Amino acid sequence: MAQVKNQRQKNRVIHNNLNTISITYYTDPLCCWSWAFEPQWRKLKFSLGNRLSYRYCMGGLISHWKTFSDSVNSISRPFQMGSLWAQASQQSGMPIDDKIWMTDPPATSYMACVAVKCAALQGIEAEEKYLRKVREAVMLNRSNVARKEILFDIASDLSKEKKGFLNVDSFILDFNSGKGTDAFKKDLQEVQYKRIQRFPSLVIQKAGAGPTIMIGYNNYEGLINAIGPDFIGPPVYIDQNQYQNYFGNVMEREMNEIM
Repeated sequence: MAQVKNQRQKNRVIHNNLNTISITYYTDPLCCWSWAFEPQWRKLKFSLGNRLSYRYCMGGLISHWKTFSDSVNSISRPFQMGSLWAQASQQSGMPIDDKIWMTDPPATSYMACVAVKCAALQGIEAEEKYLRKVREAVMLNRSNVARKEILFDIASDLSKEKKGFLNVDSFILDFNSGKGTDAFKKDLQEVQYKRIQRFPSLVIQKAGAGPTIMIGYNNYEGLINAIGPDFIGPPVYIDQNQYQNYFGNVMEREMNEIM
């Protein structure tokens, strides 16, 4: 009888393994298309639950404006970035305030990337929450996230939302000591090695199959097609209240994605 029970447990483990998926998400806090992709990404995470494991890799979109050039979108100066942000907002429906590129343009995305990696040193949940807060700060509130004091304030606000969630003293120490920079450099090396040139980019790994990649912004159907509809299964009902409670701050566009 015990042997039968053990075999059932083994079969269950094998079944679960065959239905799990791992995603490496290449992104940047200043990437407007990654912010535009939040409704689809959040829906996927909520729908798959513990079937999905993922990690973030910061791409370093803008080192500084002296060397930055986006020939596809004809951008080489900060004020030219506003039109791209407006396009991302119009196409995706996610709110974006593009006026920051006229009033107080961030000089680099590297500082924000380092800050995200400082949060990552305290766990994936801290990293994810902090990345979201940075995106909200710059995309919605016109906060210049190339400034250290702004990044520290975001960490402080996050720590107050949930006591013990993020240790601000450790965050600042890791930022100033260079530990966050070292972690970000590893991300940059990975991006260069994998030749990731657009954000968001998702490298998708399913059990028993080779990796697939989704490059750039896509709708939810495109995301599911990249993963494989058979793997995802039929659509499931998502309770709006549970969704809201799970993520906390949710945009109207994000709620519309699950309806």
